[in-house]
Amino acid sequence: MMPRLITRYARDVHGTAATEMALMVPLLVTLLFGGMEAGHYFWTEHRVIKAVRDGARYAGRQSFAAYTCATVDATVRGNISLLTRTGQLDSTKDTNAYRKVKDWTDATAGDANLLKVTVACSAATTTGIYKNQVGGAPVVTVAASVPYPSLFKVLGSIDGNARLKATARSAVMGI
Repeated sequence: MMPRLITRYARDVHGTAATEMALMVPLLVTLLFGGMEAGHYFWTEHRVIKAVRDGARYAGRQSFAAYTCATVDATVRGNISLLTRTGQLDSTKDTNAYRKVKDWTDATAGDANLLKVTVACSAATTTGIYKNQVGGAPVVTVAASVPYPSLFKVLGSIDGNARLKATARSAVMGI
């Protein structure tokens, strides 16, 4: 009697689909949310890289008077930072609604939201439009280190320490 009962239960397939589904749902949900988070990370990283390039491009189009071989004019620095963060020069639109990355603010060197604008001169380039420039061609560097705003903070997939970093350089053309 007992072997026949075991054989009967071994051949019973009722509920196997529910069991397989219960085993697969956590994996599928993890893949779904992981894919969404990865896509958001790469999209946000792309936005930061593009913003820094735009800031460097804008910096390169400023006049030679805005730069020395070690400093950037404060107004020009502010405009570069604003343009990098928001894509526009209107300071009234420097809010999260207009920023390219949520909570990206202009900050000092010790702050977590770092956006630096520096200039250095290339002494090797002293011809053409740079022949009257003391120290050579000024090259502006725009660098950003932005905290990544995770889509699913509550799920703990990416902690608050993840940062998006980008750097772009542009020679000043004095236009």
